[in-house]
Amino acid sequence: MSIETAYDRQLSLAPHRDAAPYAGEAEAQAFLEEACRVCDFAFQPIVNAHSGTCFGLEALLRGHENLGFREIHEIFDYAHERGWSHRLDAALRGVAIEKFSRLSNASEIRLFFNVDNRAIQSPEFDPGEASRAIRQYGLPVRSLCIELSERHEIASTFLLARAPGTYRAQSFSVAIDDFGAGYAGFKLLYQHQPDFIKIDRFFISGIHADPKKKLFASKIVSLAHVLHIMVIAEGVETEKEFLACKDIGCDLMQGYLIQRPITDTAALQHTYDHILSRRDMRARKGDPRIVEAKLEILPTMPIDMPPGNIFEQFRQNKRLTFFPVIDANGHPLGVVKEEDLKEYTYSNYGKELLTNKRLGFSLRQFVSPCPIAEIDTEIDEILEKFSLNENSEGVIIVDDLRYVGFLSARSLLQVINEKNIASARDENPLTRLPGNTKITAFVSAALAQNEESYALLFFDFDNFKPFNDVYGFRQGDRAILLFADLMRKIIPHSGAFLGHVGGDDFFAGIKNSDFDSTMRIVTTLLADFKHQVETFYDRNAREAGFIVSKDREGQPRRFPLMTVSAAVLLMPPHRDRASLDVITRLIADLKKDAKARIDGICAASHVDGPSSI
Repeated sequence: MSIETAYDRQLSLAPHRDAAPYAGEAEAQAFLEEACRVCDFAFQPIVNAHSGTCFGLEALLRGHENLGFREIHEIFDYAHERGWSHRLDAALRGVAIEKFSRLSNASEIRLFFNVDNRAIQSPEFDPGEASRAIRQYGLPVRSLCIELSERHEIASTFLLARAPGTYRAQSFSVAIDDFGAGYAGFKLLYQHQPDFIKIDRFFISGIHADPKKKLFASKIVSLAHVLHIMVIAEGVETEKEFLACKDIGCDLMQGYLIQRPITDTAALQHTYDHILSRRDMRARKGDPRIVEAKLEILPTMPIDMPPGNIFEQFRQNKRLTFFPVIDANGHPLGVVKEEDLKEYTYSNYGKELLTNKRLGFSLRQFVSPCPIAEIDTEIDEILEKFSLNENSEGVIIVDDLRYVGFLSARSLLQVINEKNIASARDENPLTRLPGNTKITAFVSAALAQNEESYALLFFDFDNFKPFNDVYGFRQGDRAILLFADLMRKIIPHSGAFLGHVGGDDFFAGIKNSDFDSTMRIVTTLLADFKHQVETFYDRNAREAGFIVSKDREGQPRRFPLMTVSAAVLLMPPHRDRASLDVITRLIADLKKDAKARIDGICAASHVDGPSSI
């Protein structure tokens, strides 16, 4: 029977038959050979969200049309109906591995290969085949990551649950594809946690503009990180999706923004610098200098270290009770603890048992999970990762996903203390709002990238000195605290930064705020302050609408009741670059003009340069 005829017959079969027919061996062999001959694989890069470095490639089937199939899934349905799923899976994986092995950096990255869940159900399914195939081309077993899709329910959830452990026992890494879109994802996380999860495209599409999607995805990321699982955002197509995924903590990215699936391997890159340029090399979120100063550079154990050498490592480093374990590319896998080796340490034949090749011991069997954080991660987030892991010795710190050192519990407390001290130095002691250092950092970060809009608001009290002179510094402090409290109440918490420049000068920065929203916030803030601060004056002053105090020349004159002026600078997306000096001069002009206006507000927009609104 020809492949075309077989395919025609397949179309007439019910899609969910209880028992798949087993076709003849000759037909099966012909089909598999033809599939390997005419099918190809496109590779799509999976990159580090922080550096743009290629971490791995997903193999995506191409050429199915040459077999007469309209859609990719139909070739697997066809094989499943005939009981060939496991054989087709093995044959196509061989094609993908062979092509992958020809890449110059094949030993440094991973190949992500999707397994048809139905192949796992076959009584002839042989997970050891994948190990033999990868070794055939001289690649380390860790080069292969098996993707189990969550979209397809299979008859035996036991077999699906067993699969991650089966593959991991052979040193493969395991990923759950389409996480959040299917049947067994959370159950797999609980029972046999994978090494990676790929958040389904549904949650990634438009995530920057959908708070509910962002909430769901951020909770998935948090849960995964507690379980020491790396998160891949798949289907990232726009700059805003990329930035949103990075902001919620996704470790790796995949999608059209980086590169479309491509069959020409010469077009693949080791680093995708255009991702970094799209992000405009934004300033790191955390303070890596504080973390670096407290890092312990502990010696590591390579994952392929012979088990018998483990004891020697502990003997040579008597002060250490654990070692970080890394793979050949420097990616941390966890730690090996001395206490987990007690069964062998105190056994008369412990070392002999570990070195007995027939027993098949490996270092991987003794690796315990350990929290991992990028060196530029916010210190509070590092602390959260540590606190959610009761038996953790500390946190492994990585840069570009490669081990750089270890932050022990003691060191973490020191880091937090230094951060608090640094924050206190820049914090206004009266209002507890950040001061000039952090205000400058916020404005500089806003100027350094132009894919999102910002509103920069500068506030200055009017007639504050005469009020202070008449009613005293304590009342002056009350007025300052009143304005700080109103800022906290009126300005949205999400995407906003509040600062106290000093004295009666304040700052607020709001991300993704349009003109109308910004002006509503400013007018409400100024009106509420004007109304409430009147109660700080005595009745005669309120009724008269002024107080009498000395001017700068020492002459008595009337001063109106206190108000606030506001300089508003709107910076829309895709604007021209501007230096901090230019913006500072512009703000000074806006503040001067604001004090001359009846409403106390002067606004301008910076698009192709400053222009009045």
